Amino acid sequence: MRAFILEALYEWSKAPYQKYFKGDAAWQLTANDLLRYPEQSLGFHLGCFLLKHHFEIQPKLESHDVFHVLTGTGTSVPEEVSMQYYLWGNGKRSAYLVAVVVLGTLLYPDEIKRFIRAFRKGKRALPFHQLHFFKLLGQPINSIKTAFAIQ
Repeated sequence: MRAFILEALYEWSKAPYQKYFKGDAAWQLTANDLLRYPEQSLGFHLGCFLLKHHFEIQPKLESHDVFHVLTGTGTSVPEEVSMQYYLWGNGKRSAYLVAVVVLGTLLYPDEIKRFIRAFRKGKRALPFHQLHFFKLLGQPINSIKTAFAIQ
C-alpha cells in the first residue's frame, strides 16, 4: 500500500513538474538511440538501463534515470527514496526532493538506515546533480564516476 501511495503521487505530479519546474529542453532520444553510443559511455549505459527496466525516457526528466545509472540505485520505491537521499547529500535542493524524502521517510521508517547510508554516499561524492548530462552521454561512465567520486 505504501508503495502505491508514492507511485500514485508521482504519476499525479509528473506532468505539472515537467511543465512548470523543468526548463531544459527534452533530449529527443530513445533508448535505441542511446545504444548507438560507445559501449563504455554514459549514453550506452543509460540505454541499457531503460531497456532492462522497460522504461522510456521521460521528457525533461532524463537526469533522473542518469542518476540511477551513475549511483547504481535500483527502481523499487525504497530505492527511489534512497536515491533522493543520495541527491540530498550531494547538494540537490528542490521541493520535489523534499517531498519524496519526507513522505518516503514517513512511509518507510524501516528503511531509515538505507536512507542514511545513501545520504552519506551523496555527501562523499563531489556535486554532480547539476551537470548537463546530455553533453556527457558520449563520455565513459567510469570516468564520470571517478571524477565525481560517485560510489
